[in-house]
Amino acid sequence: MVKIRMTRCGCKNRPFYQINVKDSRSSRDGKFIEKIGYYNPLVISEKRFCINSSRLGYWKNKGAKISNRVLSLLKKNKKDKK
Repeated sequence: MVKIRMTRCGCKNRPFYQINVKDSRSSRDGKFIEKIGYYNPLVISEKRFCINSSRLGYWKNKGAKISNRVLSLLKKNKKDKK
């Protein structure tokens, strides 16, 4: 099964997350299929969350499951844009 989930990057106490498409059997920071976005919780601007919506739609149509955290970020981002 393919999942869309976050991978932690960055230094100690300076988190940065990539949003990746990966096999559900791989570890959190393991091998991934495609990088489709990022989330930087330390930034207080428009560039805090970015995702390629066309690739997200493509993988959703292929049957990929979205993790709860990525889904909450998508909902929050959609609400902020209104």
